[in-house]
Amino acid sequence: MTVETRPSAGTPAGSEDARAAAAESLEDYTLRFAPRSYRTWGPGVVATSALGGIAYLADFSIGANIGLAHGTVNGILGILVAAGIIFLTGFPLAYYAARYNLDLDLITRGAGFGYYGSVITNVIFATFTFIFFALEGSIMAQGLYLGLGIPRWLGYLISTVLIFPLVIYGMKALAKLQVATTPVWLVLMVIPVAYLVISHPDSVGTFLAFEGEGGGGVSFASAMLAAGVCLSLIAQIAEQIDYLRFMPPRTPQNRRAWWTATILGGPGWVVFGAIKQILGMFLAIYLVANVPGAREFANEPVQQFLATYEQLMPAWLALTLAVILVVISQVKINVTNAYSGSLAWTNSFTRVTRRYPGRLVFLGVNLGIALVLMEANMFDFLNSILSFYANLAMSWICVVATDIVINKHLLKLSPKKPEFRRGMLYDWNPVGVVSLVLSGGFSIAIFFGAFGAAVQPFSPLFAVGIALVATPLMAIITQGRYYLRRTDDGIDVPMYDEHGNPSGETLTCHVTGMDFERPDMIASAQTGPDGEPLYLSSLALSTDRTGEHVLPAQR
Repeated sequence: MTVETRPSAGTPAGSEDARAAAAESLEDYTLRFAPRSYRTWGPGVVATSALGGIAYLADFSIGANIGLAHGTVNGILGILVAAGIIFLTGFPLAYYAARYNLDLDLITRGAGFGYYGSVITNVIFATFTFIFFALEGSIMAQGLYLGLGIPRWLGYLISTVLIFPLVIYGMKALAKLQVATTPVWLVLMVIPVAYLVISHPDSVGTFLAFEGEGGGGVSFASAMLAAGVCLSLIAQIAEQIDYLRFMPPRTPQNRRAWWTATILGGPGWVVFGAIKQILGMFLAIYLVANVPGAREFANEPVQQFLATYEQLMPAWLALTLAVILVVISQVKINVTNAYSGSLAWTNSFTRVTRRYPGRLVFLGVNLGIALVLMEANMFDFLNSILSFYANLAMSWICVVATDIVINKHLLKLSPKKPEFRRGMLYDWNPVGVVSLVLSGGFSIAIFFGAFGAAVQPFSPLFAVGIALVATPLMAIITQGRYYLRRTDDGIDVPMYDEHGNPSGETLTCHVTGMDFERPDMIASAQTGPDGEPLYLSSLALSTDRTGEHVLPAQR
């Protein structure tokens, strides 16, 4: 799009706010469809950038914790169950993001929640970003303490402040950072672990025989408790989508590369995540078996990699590389956590207040909350926090995925093409909201033992099952009447090109004077001086406090 403005006569009060919001969001397209003119990266670059965000070391801590608690076999079973659920639910979301160039909030609006209803899920996602920012920041502080003797409290502050300037410039800067650092990260992580397995083959047998704190061998309940911790990562698909929405149009020429990048950069992240969790479990058990007193720190990635590097090199170099790996990993994931979290908070605030405070305001809010969690030493309560959060995350993602697969494509009660614009959607859609409340409410009650100890370990599976049943049932009960407030957006220009991609044709926004691409535009309820139609961008309409531009509902 172009930044040239052509203010129209009679523009409403508050148009300056809309212009400022539109200009600021040119870099990251907060609240908005990602236009074709901006999406100049190839599929491979987008996928690499998306996968750069999964460099986090939290997987190593998660794997270590569940392995030490439940044993190797139960831990691996739990990891595989969680990975399967995450992949299956993430696939339709990733496809919609890459195909229609929308973030998960915009997809959620039209997938059963409504214009304001998706604010609930935005808060769930924002919670994910600051929980995992705090987790990764804690891991970095562990590395700084071990390598440089920096006190933990100061390490928490450094790991927070370091991220702020890296996130200011949005997607272009993040893509360059992720692509540039990925090769170094891969070398530092993969080669030493491979060497340890090859040079100490007996460690594999020790790993496979480990039964955990309680012993007792294989247990489905233990495996499901492990899966519950891993399933908290399901919301990671929203961060993958923040990159995937910048995929180029799918054409017959790039079809194979487009699908490969969408799958790898979308639900495919969990394959790499599961591998890291198993590696973290392996390294923790290796430490416990070979280092006296290691049970106290075996779940700390910096200690895991320090022990691994020491098999290859002098202690001083091993420590240096372990700290470098921790810092690179923390930066790669926490720029994504901070970026995605700031978008989520901004989306919610703007929709509720119809004021756009700027993404940097909520970048500070998100980092501030994460810092408080770090200083409160949330790392020691990792399993409990993640197990609880998994119930909310599973409910949200499963409701949206179910709406796309069943309600849109099988029952055809939900519009097949996504809709996100104000005025086109009802404010609230009971299909998603009620299903989320039922799924999340019951699974949390089960998590806290309300239905007995026998079913308590299976709360995330209940979240999945209830979402799968409640979402289509609510669509059938309501007959899909609360999805679309209107079916006509008042614009005659086609929405999609000959390949089904969002159109790149532009229209001028009456409020901001800027040109926006067709999918981001909607007609105004007001007309020009001579009765000519006026058009608004989705961002201008979201900040319209008068409501005079909102089209009337169609009966």
